[in-house]
Amino acid sequence: MHPFYPSHWPRFLQVSRMVLVVSLMLAIFQLPAYAQGKEQPVKHPTFYRTIQVDGLAIFYREAGPKDAPTLLLLHGLPSSSRMFEPLFSRLSDRYHLIAPDYPGFGHSDWPDPKTFAYTFDHYAEIMNHFTEALGLSRYTLYMQDYGGPVGFRMTLTHPDRIEALIVQDAVSHNEGLGANWKPRRAFWADRAANESTLRTNLLSLATTRTRHVGNDPNVERYDPDLWTDEFAFLSQPGQVDIQSDLFYDYRTNVDSYPNWQAWMRERQPRLLVIWGKYDLSFELSEPEAYRRDVPNAEVHVLDAGHFALDTKADEIAALVGQFMETQK
Repeated sequence: MHPFYPSHWPRFLQVSRMVLVVSLMLAIFQLPAYAQGKEQPVKHPTFYRTIQVDGLAIFYREAGPKDAPTLLLLHGLPSSSRMFEPLFSRLSDRYHLIAPDYPGFGHSDWPDPKTFAYTFDHYAEIMNHFTEALGLSRYTLYMQDYGGPVGFRMTLTHPDRIEALIVQDAVSHNEGLGANWKPRRAFWADRAANESTLRTNLLSLATTRTRHVGNDPNVERYDPDLWTDEFAFLSQPGQVDIQSDLFYDYRTNVDSYPNWQAWMRERQPRLLVIWGKYDLSFELSEPEAYRRDVPNAEVHVLDAGHFALDTKADEIAALVGQFMETQK
C-alpha cells in the first residue's frame, strides 16, 4: 500500500471536483427524461364515456382538443370503437376523435332483439342523435365495414354536417361483394332455410380470424387476441340473435347502393379510400369503383387485411393526417 502524502492533496481535490461536476451533469440530463417518461401526463388522453341516446347507454371513446377538426369513426363487424385505438394514439394531438359503439356492440347497451330493431336505418338514426347530443355539427366521417352503411345513411340525411369521407374496407357497390357472399345472399332470400348456414359462415371462430388475416402471407404480424377477443364477444348470450337480425337487414344496404353512388357522383365529396389488399370480405375492385364515382378521390391499397389498422396503423395515420391537412 502506498502512503498518502500531503503533497498529493491538490491533485486529489482537482479529480474529486471533476467527478462531482460530471455526476451533477448526468443527474441534470437524466431528471427531465425521467419526468417526461414517468411523471408528465399525456397531453391528450383518451376518455371512455357513456351518454344516453334514445333511451340507450351509448359508449364512446374521445380524445384530442375539442376545437380541432373532428373525426367521427364508425366501426365494423364484429369489432367496436376499440378498433380505432391505434388512430387515437397517433392523431389525438391534432384532431378531435370520437368513436362510438353501436347498440349491441362493445360497451353500449345490448337491447333485446324482440323489442329493439337491429337495422342499419335504426343505427344511423341513433348515431345522428348521438352526434346531436355531443353537439357535433361538422365532422369528417371515417367508415369501416358496417360503418359504411351506417355512415352513408347519416350522410344522405344530413349532408351539411359532412366535411369529408374516409372509407376503409367498406362497400357501396354490389360488385364489391365477392363469392363468399353467396350463402349470405341465400340467407337474405330465405332466412328460415339458411339461418344455421349463415351463423356458421358469419359468426364462427374461423371466419372471425379470416376477417383479420385474410390471405396475408405474413400471418405473424397479427395479434391472435384480435379475433379471440371478438369471438368471445360473439359468444355472449344474445349476440347470435342480434348479429343475425342485423345481417339480415344488410340486404337493404345492397338496395341502397345506387342512392349512395348517385349522391357521390352529384356532390363529389372530398374522399379518401384506404383498402387492405388481403381483405377476403370484399373484392379488391371496390376502391376503383369509388374512383369512378368521385374521380378526384384519393385511393390507397395497402399490404393489409380487412382491418387494415391491425398492421398498418402508422401508414394509415399518416394518410389520414395528410388528407385532413388539405381540408384547411
